[in-house]
Amino acid sequence: MTQDTFPIRKVDHIRHYVGNARQSAFYYNNVFGFHITGYHGLETGLRHEVDYLLEQGDVKLLFTAPIRPGHAMSEMIAQHGDFVQDIAFEVDDVDWAYSEAVKRGAVGAREPYSLESDEGYVRIASIHTYGDTLHTFINRDNFRGHFMPGFKKTMTAGDPIGIQEIDHCVGNVEIGKMNYWVNWYEQVLGFKNLISFDDNDISTEYTALMSKVMASGNGRVKFPINEPAEGKKKSQIDEYLEFFGGSGVQHVALRTDDIVHTVSRLRARGMEFLSVPRSYYDMLPQRVGAIDEDIDVLAELGILVDRDDEGYLLQIFTKPITDRPTLFYEIIHRKGATSFGKGNFKALFEAIEREQAVRGTL
Repeated sequence: MTQDTFPIRKVDHIRHYVGNARQSAFYYNNVFGFHITGYHGLETGLRHEVDYLLEQGDVKLLFTAPIRPGHAMSEMIAQHGDFVQDIAFEVDDVDWAYSEAVKRGAVGAREPYSLESDEGYVRIASIHTYGDTLHTFINRDNFRGHFMPGFKKTMTAGDPIGIQEIDHCVGNVEIGKMNYWVNWYEQVLGFKNLISFDDNDISTEYTALMSKVMASGNGRVKFPINEPAEGKKKSQIDEYLEFFGGSGVQHVALRTDDIVHTVSRLRARGMEFLSVPRSYYDMLPQRVGAIDEDIDVLAELGILVDRDDEGYLLQIFTKPITDRPTLFYEIIHRKGATSFGKGNFKALFEAIEREQAVRGTL
């Protein structure tokens, strides 16, 4: 048993900075079925921005938007579009986590501080990671209220689609920077490199990328990190870096225990997914063996399957959910498998390249 040198309980929440938090909350409420459970804005004493908290299963998404000219984040939103700005970790001791991370080489973004109310206090601190992304450390063991002081508890009920938790978050970084950030996660946060993929694993006739999967000491937090590799044409990572304006979070994988139900509901609500040719499903039985699901149903929905030594997984990827070809979501259902769908990479990349060709960015 390896020692966990930087205890992280789990991903606490993911904060998106967006141009219009009210509309983002409406979208995630109506399409993904998240409940809108908290609000912080002018009516609750927050003068410069507004927060909407959305929840489903163990997933918390926070949508924040500037509400005054000259807000510090406005320029960043103009640069990146709506984006994942913070992947926050729940930790045992925020002060220790911050000082230890900085000691190990992290650049501090905000030193430890407390938010207080008559329901107790929450301790918070933040460090910088790749691009303009932050990792916030948070502990609310001494807080009885809802999420954080200042938040008003609300309930705009969604129609949940079976999302259970965040399975992993993927970062795209510039060419030559993957190993730098792999080392950073190892040294600063005590992560381990679980799996590595090179351009022989993840390539098509035209494009390629490199990827390494990092995991926290307890294995609960997983972060694949991608960089582009040389190819004949512009890869999806190059496209992302160009339209995002640098390194950032490419996609968030949401775990479900019934992917057919989840994807059926999303499709019915207008979510668009990457599609693969029918021939992919003709070859599926030989490639992955016996599975519980009906292959015709999977083919109709466009769900991919892969197997490893532990079992199999089912996965599907949305098209980008903003105007820019940047952030998208993965829906993943694990039936024992602990891997990331290596057998699907080629089919997936060809699907992405078809979309790039339509956008004129291949």
